[in-house]
Amino acid sequence: MRFTLNGRPFEFDGDTETPLLWVIRDAARLTGTKYGCGIGACGACTVHLEGAAMRSCVLPVSAVEGKAVTTIEGLSPDRSHPVQRAWIQKDVPQCGYCQSGMVMATAALLAQHKAPTDAQIDQAITNLCRCATYQRIREAIHAAAEQ
Repeated sequence: MRFTLNGRPFEFDGDTETPLLWVIRDAARLTGTKYGCGIGACGACTVHLEGAAMRSCVLPVSAVEGKAVTTIEGLSPDRSHPVQRAWIQKDVPQCGYCQSGMVMATAALLAQHKAPTDAQIDQAITNLCRCATYQRIREAIHAAAEQ
């Protein structure tokens, strides 16, 4: 399997049904993408596939052959992406476990909607946060949209 991972060619020589999450974490050794539920419900494993937010725990690596995958590590090398800056500014994370998936989902949303409404945020950001920082997440999304 060959695909682009964070702008670089990547090759995986294993079971084509392996979830992309495990290829990213185990084969590529990128640990920013988190395992949460394993059924695509929580969003901790969110990455971009050709710019669209995807839950990597339920996506077989065969689905990304020849395509571009971006993880939280590839979003920005120095946390300078507007979403990352807004997350820091609004002090969003508590435990932080879900945040890489939240950031990736938000970046994909803002790529489609430069100034999303609360309804668009609610529809697009379905990631779960056990610390319940949802109000700060919404504030950070609006702040990132303004940047």
